[in-house]
Order: sequence, then structure tokens, then C-alpha cells
Amino acid sequence: MITLDSPVATVLGDQKKKRDGIVERLGLRTVGDLLHHFPRRYIKTGELTRLGQLQDGEMLTFSGRLGKPRKNTYTDRRTGRPAYRVDTVVHADGAVLRMSFFAQSDRIAEWNLNRLAEGRQGIFLGKVGSFRGDWQLTNPQMVLFGSGGEDLAELSLEKLRAYYPIYPLTKGVDSWDIQKAIAFALTVVDEVPDLIPAAVCEEYDLLDARQALEWIHAPDDHSEISRAQRRFRFEEALVTQLVLARRRRAVHALGAQARTGGGGLLEAFDARLPFELTGGQREIGAQVETDLAQPHPMNRLLQGEVGSGKTLVALRAMLRVVDSGGQAALLAPTEVLAQQHHRSITAMLGDLAAGGMLGGAADATNVELLTGSMTKAQRTEPMSRLATGEAGIVVGTHALLEEKVIFADLGLVVVDEQHRFGVEQRAALTDKAGSPPHVLVMTATPIPRTVAMTVFGDLETSTLTELPAGRAPIQTNVVPLAEHPGWLGRVWERVREEVEKGHQAYVVCPRITGDEQEQGESDQLDLDEDGNTVAPGQPAGGLSAVEEVAALLAEGPLAGLRVERLHGKLPPDEKDRVMRAFAAGDIDVLVSTTVIEVGVDVANATAMVLLDADRFGVSQLHQLRGRVGRGGHPGLCLLVSRAEAGSPARDRLDAVQATTDGFELSRVDLEQRREGDVLGKSQSGYRSGLHNLRVLRDEKTIVEARRAAGELLDADADLRDAPQLAREVADLEASVRSEYMDKS
Repeated sequence: MITLDSPVATVLGDQKKKRDGIVERLGLRTVGDLLHHFPRRYIKTGELTRLGQLQDGEMLTFSGRLGKPRKNTYTDRRTGRPAYRVDTVVHADGAVLRMSFFAQSDRIAEWNLNRLAEGRQGIFLGKVGSFRGDWQLTNPQMVLFGSGGEDLAELSLEKLRAYYPIYPLTKGVDSWDIQKAIAFALTVVDEVPDLIPAAVCEEYDLLDARQALEWIHAPDDHSEISRAQRRFRFEEALVTQLVLARRRRAVHALGAQARTGGGGLLEAFDARLPFELTGGQREIGAQVETDLAQPHPMNRLLQGEVGSGKTLVALRAMLRVVDSGGQAALLAPTEVLAQQHHRSITAMLGDLAAGGMLGGAADATNVELLTGSMTKAQRTEPMSRLATGEAGIVVGTHALLEEKVIFADLGLVVVDEQHRFGVEQRAALTDKAGSPPHVLVMTATPIPRTVAMTVFGDLETSTLTELPAGRAPIQTNVVPLAEHPGWLGRVWERVREEVEKGHQAYVVCPRITGDEQEQGESDQLDLDEDGNTVAPGQPAGGLSAVEEVAALLAEGPLAGLRVERLHGKLPPDEKDRVMRAFAAGDIDVLVSTTVIEVGVDVANATAMVLLDADRFGVSQLHQLRGRVGRGGHPGLCLLVSRAEAGSPARDRLDAVQATTDGFELSRVDLEQRREGDVLGKSQSGYRSGLHNLRVLRDEKTIVEARRAAGELLDADADLRDAPQLAREVADLEASVRSEYMDKS
């Protein structure tokens, strides 16, 4: 009996090479894996081009039969080495078209020679052209049936279904091989278990699993494709939403100490605020206070535009917890950001941060800083005040996670830039609390609704959309050096003009030094000129670097201005000195890596120049741009790039230039980067976390699956009545993919 768990070899026959390609390179080890290897597109066989009067440059899709192939060897003029070309012809509708396939190695040429065997039938897609009086196909795509020596008597192109499936492939495996194996598997598999309970299928008008597999692999019309795809997208969304819903319920069931105040610290702070809270800050502040007052842990995501005031919302929550007798910890991903948070929180609190000190306010607490670069002696006193409860708030990096760091009563954990911390790191901090602490996660990267629902589905989501009063508009311009190389000089003139007005500027580079590619300073998306991610350690070539740019500017176009550099490899005390000097106005131009991407707040900075701007992702460009225009003065952001007009890299820059709406840009970012990257999978070494689902395209399906997941768990928390679904959910919870959903 053949089941979905049977080895895939049971339906592949004795073709070892094909079997090795399908099993090892495509990773399809069971019959179930094979049947869930879905087509990436379909050819409408009823609309094949009838080759009558051919026209030069015409795009053709037609069926035909291959003639006899011939291998030719010649010398490559560029390299002087032997090169190879396989020539053949296609006979179709009385027309004969030539095709040529070039290769640099004899092995590839032999592979082409074998696969283009005489008599083999196929469907061909390509542009027709004429060469020396003969019609030829340029770079054609092909779907070839059978092999040269295979009996194709029973195969006629007229017998093909209306839609022919084209599958994701690997070298040595043709779409025909996959299609034939799947067609056979569908006839011999005895049972296709259905993950989704029948009642859910009925309520949401879903096909059963067997029918969906039949239609997705062998459809007769487009509606069958659509219904089959919807079924499998819903299935994937349902499993994902069940994992997230169970996690939400598990957190809710933990129980936590309600934090309802009792002191006067928050009231004293509010009374001193020199400005009015925005409506969004008041509304979300009330939501957070309600959460903190519950006997179960708050687990909330706070997202919003750059400069929307998230830190103030988080600080007010921390003060409420301190009022209740507890402590709050703010976990930041970098030392620069931790130091910035510590400075800004201390400055906002004033004498309310001087607990137990001469001149401290009556309700004051202590705000401590803990980072990895601090010496043992520097850590001793802050750690002592945390252990005794004398310090109510601590800001730190991963140093907060160390076993030696002990809290008297940790009531709230605020995680800034959540996507840079893994679930293990968050757990290490929350485990330091006597009872489960409340958790507030902040991100300045706007997230589309469906992404938040899919990625952060175990968190309640709050969004700050309005900006505080005093935020000035930011003008963004692309500086296209590919078309106008001379415009770079004008960039530096604009920087000098801003400085002469009494303002300051940032210049951001993708690397620290010219002889290395910087990785790990931030989560920057490093891309080549075609918009593809550059692998870690892969030379990008010719990128601007902080050390070189700072020296060139100081000696050249910005001579006479106070130019300093900042990057992650500077000693911690030097980084702190530079940031303090820039904040105090003692530096005119700060040449930096993306270490200043988040949290850096210098009101007098009005200009930002991003060199090799195409090397950064859309959301990162938006984050960096948000560092200017924060003090009521109009901001200027110049995106300097050598990317060609019309390239994907240039399109990203044009999108950033066109809008300052972070939520609109987040959709552009997601569309260009794929969900795998958004979910954090690009660092995992595994395939994208989502296979059939696309979080923007399938919003309706995700919403329905979220509702269905809640209904299933309300009726049967352990999914005992749906054992197949329960196993799939358990597998996802235990898998690498689940880990990276947490890390997203």
C-alpha cells in the first residue's frame, strides 16, 4: 500500500539520476512531499501559437518535435579557451526553427546534447528572430516530454489537459519528470488524509485534500486552479495561526502580578511634560495601563512611524510599574542605542531619576545602564541597586541577560527593535522575574496588518500613526550618479549650506573600511545591482566606507567643517564621546554606518546623505531618514546611488523618494523582499517559512484562518478531534520555522 509517507522512490521507477535529483536536490523524500510540490505556473495548451507567417521579434508559445542535435567546439574570443555550442531544430506546423545552446564546459554541452534528443516532443517559449535567412529561437524556455529513446506513442500534445503545469526544478530534472511521477502517484495513493476538519471545509467553502491535489496538478480550467490554491493557502495559514493562538493562550494562562500604581512617579512625570501627548499616545497608554492591571502577562507589540513617540509610551508604562513597587528593564540591540535611551530617559525624568540622591525628587527612582563593555567595577553598583530594588529602571544590551544580573521584582520588560532578539534571549530576561513579567515589544519598522497578524500573531498590536507636534517635513531626493556623476559635488555643497545655517548632518556608508564588507552592524539588507541579496562575506566591491569617506570629506569638499566618524568597531567610550559631542553640537558632520539607524535623536540634525543607498533595504532607508527633521527644522535626505534607472535597486529608491508613509513603504519592502526575509528565515539557512501563502496577497485567507483557529481551540483546545492537524501544529511548534517566527 502506497501512502503519503511512502518513500518517493516507490513512484519514480528505476531512473536513478532522476531519483537523485528529485530526492537530494529538490528535497522530496516522500510521496507526500512530491504531491505537495506545486506548479509555479501553467501553460494554456489551447492557446499555443499556430506558426503561420512568422514575424521577427514575435513571442511564440508552440508545440513541436526536436530534430537531430549537433555539438560544436570553438574558441571563446574573450578567454581563449574552448567553448561549446549545441545546435538543433524544432519542427512545428510545417515550420522549422533553429535553436543554439552555449556552454563553457564539455559536461554541460553533453547534458544539452542528451536532453535535446532527436524526436523528443515539447512546448517551446521564446522570441523568434532571423539569422542568415533561417528562423531561430533566442534563449527559449522548454517543457520537454519523455526522452529521446522513450516510446511516446501514447502521448500526443492534443491529449494534454487545458493547463499544463510547470514545476520548480533542479538540474537534471525536467518538468515532465515531475509531472509524470505526480500523475502516477495520484493514481496509486490509497488515502489522502485531510488536515482540515470537514466542518471547517464546509464553513469556509474549501475543497477536500484529495480533490485539491487533483486540481492543482491536473486542472481543466482556471477556476480549478484557484480553488485548489485557496485550499492549500488556507491550510498553511490555519496551521500558522493555530501555533500563534496557542502561544497567546499559554501566555495568558501563566498568571502575572497586576501592576496598578500606588506611587506618584508617573503623575509627577506627566505634570512636568512640556508638551501635550498625542491622541495616539494617550489611547495606547490607556491600553497598556489596562494590560498592566490584569492578573495575566501583557504581551503587546507597539509599532509606529519613526519619531511617533513610542519611547515615551514605553517610559510611562515603566513608571507605572515602578509606582507599583516593581522594576522595568529596557533591552536594546546595540550599545549606542542603549546609551541613547539611557541619556534620553534620564533627561526626560530630570530629578525624578535621582532617587536617594541630594536634590532628587520625593518620588524619584534610579535609572541604571548595563552594557557589555562596562568593566566589572563599573557594573558592581548598578547591579547592587537592581538586586535591592533601589533602581526602578535599567537600560541595557545583552548584558542584562547574564546570570549575575538579579532583579528584586522585575515587572515589565520592554524590548526595542524586537526583530534583533531571538526568543531565547527574551526568555532569559523574563525568566529573571519571580512571576511572569509584562512584555512590551517596540518596533520602528512599520508592519502591514497581515504581516503583524502572521509574524506577531502571539502579540496584541498597537499602532502609533500620528507624529508629535514640531516634526518637520523631510524632502527626499535620489542623486543618480549613473546618469549625472557630477551631481555628487552638489551633494556636498548642500551639506555645507545646512552647516552654515547652524545645523548638522549625517553621512551614512554601508561599510567601515574599504577592504571589508561590513556585516552584523545592523540588519541591513545588502543587495547587488540587480536587487539580489549579497551573501555574508561576499565582496560587494567599491562600496563607500566610513574611514575613507570621513578622511576624503575632511580634506576635500567639507574642509574646515568638524567631521567625525562613528561605527561599531570603535571602543565603547569613543562611541559614547562622539555621540555626546554630536548631540552637543560640537560636530558638524557625522560619517557613520547604520549604527545610527534607530533611537539616535539629535534635534539640530537636518541633512542626511546615504552613499550607495541602493545597498540598503526600503525599511532601513526609511529608518535612517527619520534621524533628521526632528527639531522643527525641515529635513533633507539625499539617496546617492549608481543604480541604473529602471533597475529593481533604483525602483526601491524611487519608492522611498515618493513617500514618507512608512506603512506604504513596508508593503513595497515586503513585495520586493519576499515573506521569507520578513519572517526572519533569510538568516536560518532553510527555505522561506511560507510556501503557498503570501501575506499581502492572501489577507482575506489569513483573516479567515485566524478566526477558524480561534473557533477550533474554543471547542477543542488540544485538537483531539483533528489528529492530523494537531500533529502538523506540533511539528511547526517544534521546528526551526517556529523558532524564527519568534525571532522575527
